[in-house]
Amino acid sequence: MKEQLEAIRKGALESIGGAVDAAHLESLRVKYLGKKGELTAVLKQMGGLSAELRPVIGQLANEVRASVEKAIEAQAAVVSERALAARLEAETLDVTIPGRKAAQGHKHPMYAVLDDIKEIFIGMGFEIFDGPEIEQAEYNFTKLNAPENHPSRDWTDTFYLTEDSSVLLRSQTSPVQIRAMETHGVPIRMISPGRVYRKDEVDATHSPMFHQVEGLVVDKGITMADLKGTLNTIIREIYGPDTQTRFRPHHFPFTEPSCEMDIQCHKCGGTGCSTCKGEGWIELLGAGMVHPKVLRNCGVDPEEYSGFAFGFGLDRLALGQYKISDMRLIFENDIRFLEQF
Repeated sequence: MKEQLEAIRKGALESIGGAVDAAHLESLRVKYLGKKGELTAVLKQMGGLSAELRPVIGQLANEVRASVEKAIEAQAAVVSERALAARLEAETLDVTIPGRKAAQGHKHPMYAVLDDIKEIFIGMGFEIFDGPEIEQAEYNFTKLNAPENHPSRDWTDTFYLTEDSSVLLRSQTSPVQIRAMETHGVPIRMISPGRVYRKDEVDATHSPMFHQVEGLVVDKGITMADLKGTLNTIIREIYGPDTQTRFRPHHFPFTEPSCEMDIQCHKCGGTGCSTCKGEGWIELLGAGMVHPKVLRNCGVDPEEYSGFAFGFGLDRLALGQYKISDMRLIFENDIRFLEQF
């Protein structure tokens, strides 16, 4: 049995010294020291030894176990060091290799147009105001002189958030004008850009969520001529000095008199196409002189002050500016479309 133990020691130390990785080393530990290992098999035979030999063989067996365990521990450190060295070599970075160029984004075409518009209005002495997108019906309709039976108040046109129709997603940025007159007072020259919401997605020029820019001027002696001159100046600043415009009579509850302004279709040049529905013109904005009731609702005396208001879709301006044929492309986030700008 003594010879068996010495043979186990010799064979184990040789095998362990040649272990190349942790898995190999673990298999050797199980082979020699496991419950069914070679050393354990020898120790099971000690019951047949005499009383004199048993302590001698037991001491030798413990020495063999200690030698094997020490060898395994030492080889584990060697294997670990080799693995680390191999990993470091495999993961070495060549700092002289040029890095990957980071893709740079750019401004969305709609917001590029908005920045241009802001710059134009600020240059004309306007201030920029903001307001809540979740709005009260009092500000969205009532104070703007929209009667209870007005079509714009209908549930089929407006996203209401309460059963009593008192809170909604604003359908226009006009409520910001009311809030501005209440807090800022008059005279005032302002625009209010922002998102608005309507149940409207019938064609390529409509969307249930879109962006508006509304403007308001209230001062002494403001006339319809000021309104037309301001709008023509703005539109020609955006589209160029040769842009053709036209004004048509219309009706809005918050202005009197009211009008709509069209621009000649940017796609067909006025000959008629699918974008302008064959008319040659694209409706751009609504405008008019501020209704006396609206001024009174904001604590402004209409006998002393007058003003004009207008509102246009920012998205439609972007369509014309970049010759985009379908408004829905602006909101689809197709990188192939956006990379063109």
